[in-house]
Amino acid sequence: MNSALLVIFGFLLFSLYLGIKAKKGKDMSLEQWTVGGRGFGAIFVFLLMAGEAFTTFTFLGASSWAYGKGGPALYILAYLSLSYVLIYWMFPAIWKYAKEQNLVSQSDFFVTKFKSKYLGVLVAFIGVISMIPYIVLQLKGLGIIVSEASYGSISPTAAVWIGAISVTIYVMISGIHGSAWTAVIKDILIFAIVAFIGIYIPFHYYGGIKPMFESIHAANPGFLTIPDKGLSVSWLISTVIMTVLGSAMWPHLFVSAYSAKSAKAVRKNAIFTPLYVIMLLFVFFVGFAAIGQVPGLEGAATDLALLRISIQTFDPWFVGVIGAAGLLTALVPGSMLLMVSSSSLAKNVYKVIVPAATDKQVSIIAKSLVPVIALISVYFTLNGGDGIVTLLLMAYSFVTQLFPAVLASLMKSNFVTKQGAAGGMITGMIVVGYVTITGASIGTLFPILPQSVQELNTGIIALIVNVSTMIIVSLVTRSKVVQSTVKEEVQSVSS
Repeated sequence: MNSALLVIFGFLLFSLYLGIKAKKGKDMSLEQWTVGGRGFGAIFVFLLMAGEAFTTFTFLGASSWAYGKGGPALYILAYLSLSYVLIYWMFPAIWKYAKEQNLVSQSDFFVTKFKSKYLGVLVAFIGVISMIPYIVLQLKGLGIIVSEASYGSISPTAAVWIGAISVTIYVMISGIHGSAWTAVIKDILIFAIVAFIGIYIPFHYYGGIKPMFESIHAANPGFLTIPDKGLSVSWLISTVIMTVLGSAMWPHLFVSAYSAKSAKAVRKNAIFTPLYVIMLLFVFFVGFAAIGQVPGLEGAATDLALLRISIQTFDPWFVGVIGAAGLLTALVPGSMLLMVSSSSLAKNVYKVIVPAATDKQVSIIAKSLVPVIALISVYFTLNGGDGIVTLLLMAYSFVTQLFPAVLASLMKSNFVTKQGAAGGMITGMIVVGYVTITGASIGTLFPILPQSVQELNTGIIALIVNVSTMIIVSLVTRSKVVQSTVKEEVQSVSS
């Protein structure tokens, strides 16, 4: 067994120990398991919400796009920075409402706001459908990281199974408490590792960051700019808008916000978490540096850029540390995604089907669903070929369809009905599903449209269809409700 593998498994065992130990002294009711009894301060909320936003995508996806796409990769910096502006204004109100109504899942929010348990069922399914590709992304990244960092000693398949089993164990035992404590180790490690390799590698190979960019420009002029076609300015702007709106809709981020002990803790998190985005610059630097040092990576193989140049540059023990950091970027968000998916299905689907179920029974069902969802995610991980960023964008397109109804529900006078909210979500999901299955785009469906419109992110088009449907259905159903109410009042007066 090489030193890299020893380091990776050492961190894995330590994370598993922390995750299990986090349960000590706590009664793991559904509320304690999912939102930590709403007692987390600003630091833990920061670590949880940052942990969910910065995943294996931070390690592999950002460096992959810097390596393979160049300038368009900057959309990542834009959306992550802007998303916390939205979270700063929205999440304190969401936290306050969740505390008043004793909510433990995102679906609960829709159930109470729109007075419809069936809308909660729909939201639960949309959330799980969105989160499974996100879990797949974590497991896929974990397989790549452990396999590459162990110099092939562990296959990607074996790494996926080991990671899935480990995270399933501590999620079932400790819930959000295990995720929070593991996030502490993960964030300390990833900050230190990414900052170091992001500075060291460009200086080691090019003599500095400026010479590195000069070398890239000399070899491929225009690579660092936004192209006129394909990943153009219209694609970049529409993708940033879609991902900013979607970033606030992730069910696990909702639950992270619920866990705060005050609205002030939520705001503090939104103020300071964008500093985390600075870390992505160092990841980009590594991806750009790899262009001249590990040439020839294409397609999904560009996800290997950071690890390949790290293996080429550092001793095995340090490659193991890099691999351990990457491992934790999969385990922390993966644990939250599994927990939120299972609790949402238990509380907002099972409880609706079996109204007589007690809180204890719902809690047991939620924990029992964790390995089921993990197995489904492992299946898709081992039988899919999409790259890291592709998976992420698809998942964002799905979850963004929740945004219009959430925004409407926070208004003082919400005109959107439960039928309108459901209709908008369903039509938006149909558009995303059709495009995902068929591989169609606006350009292929409507080739006569201007180039700038053809290249809009499909998630934005789905969102437009969603909002249009939501407004129309709400106006129609609201009108019927008003007419019915007036008729009842007239009949009451007549009698």
